Amino acid sequence: MKIGTCVNFSEINGMEKKFAQLREHNFDSCQLVSWNPAAWTDENASILKTLLEQYQITVSAFWCGWTGPAAWNFYDGQLTLGLVPVEYRQMRIENLCDGADFAHKLGITDVVTHMGFIPENPYDPNFSSFCIAVRTVAEHLKKNGQCLLFETGQETPVTMLRCFEAVGTDNLYVNLDTANLILYGKANPADALDVFGKYVRNLHAKDGCYPTNGHELGAETPIGQGKVDFRAVFTKLHELGYNSYVTIEREIDGPQQLTDILESRTYLQNIIDEIYGEEASC
Repeated sequence: MKIGTCVNFSEINGMEKKFAQLREHNFDSCQLVSWNPAAWTDENASILKTLLEQYQITVSAFWCGWTGPAAWNFYDGQLTLGLVPVEYRQMRIENLCDGADFAHKLGITDVVTHMGFIPENPYDPNFSSFCIAVRTVAEHLKKNGQCLLFETGQETPVTMLRCFEAVGTDNLYVNLDTANLILYGKANPADALDVFGKYVRNLHAKDGCYPTNGHELGAETPIGQGKVDFRAVFTKLHELGYNSYVTIEREIDGPQQLTDILESRTYLQNIIDEIYGEEASC
């Protein structure tokens, strides 16, 4: 079980400093998060690959953003997020394929993204057209030997499962964001593993609270201060045979972010050691 964190990549300048800081704080894995397709060049791939080798950092997944508007709430989010909105769909299919090709140059096999508020009604015409779009991306990734990971959040667990079944490719998986299921009011993350547990291939360790109104997401909190029962989550993951990456995500800015990440690592490591025992250090 390797505990890492997220590293944002919007331009190549400053990336060496970010990787040096990772190593300074004894992290050797990360998810590389990028929302800037203009940065996905051959030259930048070459530079990043050299830096990752120099600092001996493993990238567990490439978190691939897309262009166009994005509103992280229950109203405008329906119209702007992921591959669900038809008006942005083709552009974002291209973004995801381009991002996957960039990740492939870095030797990264897992590509993560938010797909949006997938229609829960399987008879909704937008559900079938959305699944066709996902299949287009998944088949492109498969040619690269890559997996497409849905980050949990806007969809219920069973809706995600239904989409996997409808798309039908064998390279669809889940990036379990432990907090997002709660922030969006969709599920308890430990219980959600009963639905899609076998598909979990990567993990965002994050905490938060349930929504308190019908417009805004619940509030993110430092790990250990929200509603996520990490002991129950890791117990279930252990039962499922998950023994891979744990990526801490703390979506705030400033020095407090690092403080919270380092405290989270200690909190999570204690739980992982308790549940996994000797396996935790393998």
